[in-house]
Amino acid sequence: MNIDNQLLHDDHSKDGHEDGDRACMSRRQFLLTGGALVAMATLPGMSLAAPLHALKAGYARTKIGSLSALKEGMPLEFSYPYADVHNVLVKLGAPAGGGVGPHKDVVAFNQQRTHMGGPLNGAYKAQHQVLGPCPLHLTTFDLTRHGMVVSGHATESLPQIVLEVQGDDIYATGVMGLIYGYAANTGRA
Repeated sequence: MNIDNQLLHDDHSKDGHEDGDRACMSRRQFLLTGGALVAMATLPGMSLAAPLHALKAGYARTKIGSLSALKEGMPLEFSYPYADVHNVLVKLGAPAGGGVGPHKDVVAFNQQRTHMGGPLNGAYKAQHQVLGPCPLHLTTFDLTRHGMVVSGHATESLPQIVLEVQGDDIYATGVMGLIYGYAANTGRA
């Protein structure tokens, strides 16, 4: 039997296998079964499983600075979530995605480029509110828009440090995005 006839035969077989030698579903059976399950799950009163809950990494809440000590356009370097992970805290002077403080203009980002881990230490350009260009491939990141790529080879935004403000104190509470060189931000590479 040639391949096309075998596929046609398997697709039309009543129980999904030929003479007991096939222990898996055909593509058609899988799609039909999956579609029925989705339809049942959306019916009122029907539930297939317990409610789904998002997984949340366990980050330490760490004080990294204070609002009163920040000067617009003057970055402050800090380490988080580990001592060897270098980040920058900056008051941009304009509202930013993920920004905290009274004007939503204080943000923090990891300083290692997402493309090949190139260093961005000292690369903040206050006049454009960007970090970069990276010395390896000239990638530049917009800090007002969650660290998205403005130009260069990187295809992912910089990991943004999640911030909270309590009184005058600024705390790092998490990381949005994967830090270069780590398999998971809360575990060693």
